[in-house]
Amino acid sequence: MYSIFFCLGLIFIGIVAGFASGLLGVGGGFIIVPLQYFLLNSSGINSDLAMIVSIATSLAIIIPTALSGAYRHQKLNKDIIRPGIILGISGIIGSFIGGQIAIFIPVNILQIIFAIVLIGVAINMVVDAFKSNKDNSVNDDNQNSLNDDCDNLIENNNSKLNFNLTTAILMGSLVGVLSGLLGVGGGVFMIPILTILFGFKLKKAIGTSSVFISLTAIGGFLSYSISSTVINPIPYSIGYISLINWFLIILFSVPMASIGAKYVYKIPDKTLKLVFSVLILFMAIKLLGISPI
Repeated sequence: MYSIFFCLGLIFIGIVAGFASGLLGVGGGFIIVPLQYFLLNSSGINSDLAMIVSIATSLAIIIPTALSGAYRHQKLNKDIIRPGIILGISGIIGSFIGGQIAIFIPVNILQIIFAIVLIGVAINMVVDAFKSNKDNSVNDDNQNSLNDDCDNLIENNNSKLNFNLTTAILMGSLVGVLSGLLGVGGGVFMIPILTILFGFKLKKAIGTSSVFISLTAIGGFLSYSISSTVINPIPYSIGYISLINWFLIILFSVPMASIGAKYVYKIPDKTLKLVFSVLILFMAIKLLGISPI
């Protein structure tokens, strides 16, 4: 099962997912889950087990990967910690529940749910990228300077919903369920919520999301680690979590997440949004096909 090709594939996943995690404020699960599924399935693991193992292991990988990115972000912006923790604590509970639900849902249903949500997120981010670019075309330099000085991660004038304890718990729990259900950290859902509903600046939303993800994934990890009815569904595993996959991927994803987080503050908001949208749209289209990649 663990051939050289398989191990090289895991290393590749770690590099790409780690960089995406730090750069985009996501856990990298939208990359980790389908690529792991392909590797496991091509190694002889049946599709149902391959998908559950991919989801479960993804959440275990996301914890140290997101922590690496979150550490880098908080060094550059301390304001992300409090909202990230509030969202993340409720996300832990939601993720645990989502992990329990996923075990009873057919694989093709999981893929369709995942794909539809990602397509919606991608469209919103593309529209928002071009809208923001148009709105900021006049006096762009002065406006950006003002935003940097005054935006302390409180909702701005574009917010549709107030960020408070009640709304944070509600959104954190909802995204947490999706995180546990689909094996993603939740950043693909949380970032649009923070930017579109709460009006957070994108780069600060990315930092907050990194903190949220590192906590939320814990609930899903615990859920999948105790849910297996078989002691070792695959070799070297805890519940549905593959220890070999986990180790080889985090070996590269953790340092790459720190590198990705460093580049966030050097890349324009519009570029970040477009990169984010293209990546998740690509994965969504593949998930709707016969093959998940």
